Amino acid sequence: MITTRTAKQCGQADYGWLQARYTLSFGHYFDPTLLGYASLRVLNQEVLAPGASFQPRTYPKVDILNLILDGEAEYRDSDGNHVQAKAGEALLLAAQPGISYSEHNISKVKPLTRMQLWLDACPERENTLVQKIPLLAAQQQLLASPDGEQNSLQLRQQVWVHHITLEKGESLNFQLHGPRAYLQSIHGTFHAMTHNEEREALTCGDGAFIRDEPNITLVADTPLRALLVDLPV
Repeated sequence: MITTRTAKQCGQADYGWLQARYTLSFGHYFDPTLLGYASLRVLNQEVLAPGASFQPRTYPKVDILNLILDGEAEYRDSDGNHVQAKAGEALLLAAQPGISYSEHNISKVKPLTRMQLWLDACPERENTLVQKIPLLAAQQQLLASPDGEQNSLQLRQQVWVHHITLEKGESLNFQLHGPRAYLQSIHGTFHAMTHNEEREALTCGDGAFIRDEPNITLVADTPLRALLVDLPV
């Protein structure tokens, strides 16, 4: 089953220094039916004004996956660690209890656009605190996985995140690990099809909850960039 979550249905925020779209409940945006989806806690697309910052804060035990779509960001923690990531890179932070983290748009002239996912981490697992890899222009890139296979970022959870880049008319089929997944269009229009030919169209900023499907096929109606989050648990 495919249930669409259009960009217009998502929570919205505009604070001047920050513009945001929230797929799931976050901050001031609260929907009791959208308190997370399996181990996906947060999926936000946010634009930070030049020079803007998120002040230091602590997090629950989650892996924070940042996809830098435009601009350059710097991340710092209260232990004195810092790392930068620019457009075309993905950064994974393994949030630790009692440690605060901040995010800063380095540029004084250019906005920072990025997508951020929070994924619940298994309590008994610990990984490298900071990981970073380039976002490739391949049709399909395994971006994050439990074991770091195919040079992906290593998560503390049984989740697989795929970065998808298709030209118009191209298609991809994914075998899913379990009963749930989430699709997110970064830009472009496509349709998703199930094995029993259920079909849903999505455009820029739209997402879709996938439930109880062994596989899913994506067909690009325009040049497409998207994410598939495979969520067995």
